[in-house]
Amino acid sequence: MDVVHKIGRRKTAVARVYLSKGKGSISVNNRDLAEYFPTATLQYKVKQPFSLTGNDDAFDVKVNVYGGGITGQAEAIRLALSRALCEIDEENRQTLKPEGLLTRDPRMVERKKYGQKKARKKFQFSKR
Repeated sequence: MDVVHKIGRRKTAVARVYLSKGKGSISVNNRDLAEYFPTATLQYKVKQPFSLTGNDDAFDVKVNVYGGGITGQAEAIRLALSRALCEIDEENRQTLKPEGLLTRDPRMVERKKYGQKKARKKFQFSKR
């Protein structure tokens, strides 16, 4: 196994993941994981595919991510990592699929409508 390259998306965030054998270091945009994602929740989301498959310290991960907010970026990375782990070992699919980690979340922000302040604000109601 050389380097596995996969792409994950969520909202407008796009993550490119490069997975290789190593000691478990994760770098996001040339920064450490804990530095890029300061909260424990976001770090957990990124590491979730590894903890479920039991590969916590087996791979080195290099991630390039852009677009969206930090939550969308973390979930895009999670999808890309899940896809990469399935390519390395097809057995991982049985543990990741029931958790919903191999499904691309299709929800996007709804566009703003003309004459309105937001996408879902109703038009002014008039009884007469």
